[in-house]
Amino acid sequence: MKQIYVEQIRERDQLESIFLVRDKITAMAKNGKPYMTLKLMDRTGEVEGRIWDRVDQLSSCFEKDDFVQVVAKASVYLGKMQIVVQDLRKIDDSVVDLADFLPVSSRDQQEMRRELENLLMTLVDPHIDGLLRSFFDDQEFYHRYSLAPAAKGMHHVYLGGLLEHSLAVAALASDMAKRYPQVNRDLLIAGALLHDVGKVEELSYQRSFDYTDEGKLLGHIIIGVQMIEEHVRQIAGFPPQLAVLLKHLLLSHHGQYEFGSPKRPKFIEAVILSFIDDIDSKINGIQTHIEKEPNRDGNWTSYHRLYDRYFYKGEQPLLQAEPPEERPREPVEQRGKERNRPEKKRYDKPLGATLGEQLKDKNLDLFAAFTDKGNNS
Repeated sequence: MKQIYVEQIRERDQLESIFLVRDKITAMAKNGKPYMTLKLMDRTGEVEGRIWDRVDQLSSCFEKDDFVQVVAKASVYLGKMQIVVQDLRKIDDSVVDLADFLPVSSRDQQEMRRELENLLMTLVDPHIDGLLRSFFDDQEFYHRYSLAPAAKGMHHVYLGGLLEHSLAVAALASDMAKRYPQVNRDLLIAGALLHDVGKVEELSYQRSFDYTDEGKLLGHIIIGVQMIEEHVRQIAGFPPQLAVLLKHLLLSHHGQYEFGSPKRPKFIEAVILSFIDDIDSKINGIQTHIEKEPNRDGNWTSYHRLYDRYFYKGEQPLLQAEPPEERPREPVEQRGKERNRPEKKRYDKPLGATLGEQLKDKNLDLFAAFTDKGNNS
């Protein structure tokens, strides 16, 4: 049984609990003694573990991706929680519940499936509809697509993250298509749902989240383009030009060469996709970073290495559910007298008079006043 979760660990806690070993690295200290750094995880997060004594003995007891029962003491080092492991032993898979150790999307799987189905029903282009259904009507593929994380460490790093992220990008795509009627909505929706499709092959997620050999050698962009090519070949009469545009959406969705994009976006739907993908990824990454530190003192998070900054997490002004009650307004004449201001001239034009008509009358009055002054000189 899982006794304590990562998010519950506090400084100076003496703890005994089961964790999944995400990483295991042996190094040499300055005094020549070996030590080991572990990345231990459960569904609530990850904590660094250090082994200073009996390194060789304990190392032989387990490997990466094993479950281990850990006896340790918690401490904060350089502003980050760390546990010093005093003892550990490997735990058999049969006595653990995987749901305790891998983070899972907070969104309900059935709810996301319904959202996907409703989205597919709005498509107009029969070729795009046929392509997407060739993916999502395949139960084996959909199981992997709905289970995969969206990344190993940057954003949506949990089971169901790929589906959640893709639906969020598709929702943004629909909003953008409403704002800009010249956008091909079906093409943009297809790009949103398939831009990360290669991650079902790039990432391994049966235990901890890592890259497959294919993922390390090719990457999800190339894998995704290959998958689209395979599906397009099986659809009779699929327009070659449409296939090229779809592949470009995948090849360019990282936006810039320095972000790992083989191509930069070269048409409007590709530009939009690269931006909305980046928006949803960053928002999720930042929000996850903030939520990992609910008990951190002060209004700021710890330093985020990827974004190169701290984030403010203090209280935000609450939006009022209802507009504030308006106080009775006094007549303009009365307010003017109370402030000892001269009463402004009122015009007899009806309330519906245009601004132009009012200005015209005002200009006529000024012209008349100027003429009278000139006649009196």
